[in-house]
Amino acid sequence: MWTLRRPPKKKNSPDTKSWHTCIPTYAACCPTAGPIIHLGATARDIGDNADLIVLRDAFDILLPKLAGCMKTLGEFADKHKKLATLGFTHFQPAQLTTVGKRACLWLQDLVLCEKNLSRVRAELKFRGIKGATGTQVSFLQLFNGDYEKVRELDNRVTKLAGFSSSYSVTGQTYPRIIDAEIVASLSILGAAVHKMCTDLRLLAGMNEIGELFEPTQIGSSAMPYKQNPRISERVCSITR
Repeated sequence: MWTLRRPPKKKNSPDTKSWHTCIPTYAACCPTAGPIIHLGATARDIGDNADLIVLRDAFDILLPKLAGCMKTLGEFADKHKKLATLGFTHFQPAQLTTVGKRACLWLQDLVLCEKNLSRVRAELKFRGIKGATGTQVSFLQLFNGDYEKVRELDNRVTKLAGFSSSYSVTGQTYPRIIDAEIVASLSILGAAVHKMCTDLRLLAGMNEIGELFEPTQIGSSAMPYKQNPRISERVCSITR
């Protein structure tokens, strides 16, 4: 027969010590809330909800930047839609295409990424005030069994944090599959951008498409005339 045993936690273990030093700090900043800042709550009522706010705000930074990139790329594609160029398959010369068509391939990938990221952003919810294991039992005790007040507390905190709804079922944490979904959506964007910038680096090597060469730019100490695709190289590095 299997039995589950939890080893005793050390009194000043790093995870508890780091969190509980935060409580006096918050209390010092807001003395009125000090006595009740952790009343009935667990660390995840504060920490996980804060993480979800950060994730939401990060999406709100990323998505407009992605939209700007798509707009610029769309304008480039329209401008060069009739400019003929040689197409490649397996990086070997193939049939003719246009520069605009080639740019549309990159743009289409970004459109698909934007739709996926927007969906993940729209479906992101708040953990809410759920207590130590997600049952809200500690808050039910604080409100003397009045579950409507518990629900109202959950709804008010959720709205104050700028979310329209919270996850109806949680454990101590919000569903960790949400983290996996966010990472996956960012990885898909990374793959699309890496593909585009790799294409640009290859085309730059054949002098078909190049990046803007700044007046102060130096290719290398030995070959200052080199027009290295520095931006594409950096983007590829970041996406990896």
